[in-house]
Amino acid sequence: MRRPLLALLIVLTPATLLGQSNLSGDWQATVHLFGSTQYAILHLEQTSEKVTGTIFRTKIECQLQSTVCAGTVRRGNDPPIGTIRLTLKGSEIQAESDADGPFNFIARRPVVSRGAPRTHQFTPTKFYNYFSSKYEPVLHVAPGDTIESWSVDAGGIDASGKRRSPGGNPLTGPFFVDGAWPGDTLVVKLNRVRLTRDTAVSGDQIIPTALGPGYYRNLKFDEKFSSEWTLDRAAGVARLTKPSEHLKNYTVPLKPMLGCIAVAPPREMSFRSGYLGAWGGNMDFSQLGEGATVYLPVMHPGALLFLGDGHAAQGDGELTGDALETSMEFSVTVELVKNKTVSQPRAENAQFRMASGIANGLQEALQQATTNLSRWLADDYKLTPNEVAIVLGTAIQYQIAEVVDPLVHVVAKIDKKALAGLQQ
Repeated sequence: MRRPLLALLIVLTPATLLGQSNLSGDWQATVHLFGSTQYAILHLEQTSEKVTGTIFRTKIECQLQSTVCAGTVRRGNDPPIGTIRLTLKGSEIQAESDADGPFNFIARRPVVSRGAPRTHQFTPTKFYNYFSSKYEPVLHVAPGDTIESWSVDAGGIDASGKRRSPGGNPLTGPFFVDGAWPGDTLVVKLNRVRLTRDTAVSGDQIIPTALGPGYYRNLKFDEKFSSEWTLDRAAGVARLTKPSEHLKNYTVPLKPMLGCIAVAPPREMSFRSGYLGAWGGNMDFSQLGEGATVYLPVMHPGALLFLGDGHAAQGDGELTGDALETSMEFSVTVELVKNKTVSQPRAENAQFRMASGIANGLQEALQQATTNLSRWLADDYKLTPNEVAIVLGTAIQYQIAEVVDPLVHVVAKIDKKALAGLQQ
């Protein structure tokens, strides 16, 4: 299948031409083609006035005169498929080409870390109900920086009980991570995830898709049943505020977590904050609490990190449609793995490596989770397919993380003790 040639833009200043800088190296290109925006790495080599390069497997050759580099583009060793004109403007490269239809792009050098890690306290004043790249970032941070902030609960209620936004998992963010580029992996370390109030609310009926239709049809629910919870932070447990007869002594250990951790979805896609996908989202995985590290594929410049949907506790699958929904404060540190991405979210904590599979059905989600974990072990430990089979066949564990939202989320995980004897 032919790949469309994407826009290229190179900007050279007189200072550049005098040798104070050189075009050689990698540039981050934002390409505009037929009304769509795409992202690519532009690699250039400059020898005197001759400039060659590649972008999306397409070769560029041009001759530099003053601030303009004019030349051709080709695929492999084939004849040229069009012309290209690179104009040097300040620190940018701007390009126009007639190959494969008119296109243009702007390229800039990757952002270099600005020094020692910083801690940012961010107080949200607005919350979003979509995972989207269309929102202006609320804060720019650098790799290694820490964000300290908070979220309202799934209904938009804050720590004081005041409603701050519409319900449906309102999100804090998005946070722009300087230097994050499509093809990288965003690393989110959950340093602190803590409750900010003593109340929560949950669902009180098992969702019908998790039950046999005959069983569900004959159930008689009490419409006056109360699923309000009191969170005893001192004792570390939750109990029903108005318990029914058989649940007077029922308690649940508190295990705060964030249901929503995501980057902006690909291209111009936007999804309601109840959705989930390869970019993360409303994953509702009970292990994404304090001490966990989450790995997400970067799909837009800056990644655009969203956080929210605090749960005081949750069983696997979020079976009643709501966990113990409450407001939360959090501290997260962000890092980048450059030029390496993941196909689905990954996570780890002190005990497990955990790989997600998010799909339309249980079997497909399980297949994706197993594939995700297999690739992770093969990449990190250089295991052959047979070796991966032996390790996972004897040590893999599965959790059904989410069954109530539009897609099913299955997690394949492995205890780190099982990996201790592997030779890297």
